[in-house]
Amino acid sequence: MKTLKKFVDDRNNWRGIFGDTPITFPLSQKDVNELTEIIDSELSPENLCCDGELAPAMVRAKARLLNGAAADLAKYATANGFTQPETYCI
Repeated sequence: MKTLKKFVDDRNNWRGIFGDTPITFPLSQKDVNELTEIIDSELSPENLCCDGELAPAMVRAKARLLNGAAADLAKYATANGFTQPETYCI
């Protein structure tokens, strides 16, 4: 669960810059949907490697974080009776 919490904290830092409401625990179904969509989008090849700008080691580290957050989110959703939207990259 710590990978999911780190991912949410990182997202909240960005949300704060743009004045968006932070995502807080316990998560709602809306939060699960939003986080699933964000992770799925960030795992797309062009986003994962920043259009080829990231070094391979950085891509692997980013993928590890995103896949870990996705796994934690799936466990959280199941444990709390939430469903996850269909994804393409997770």
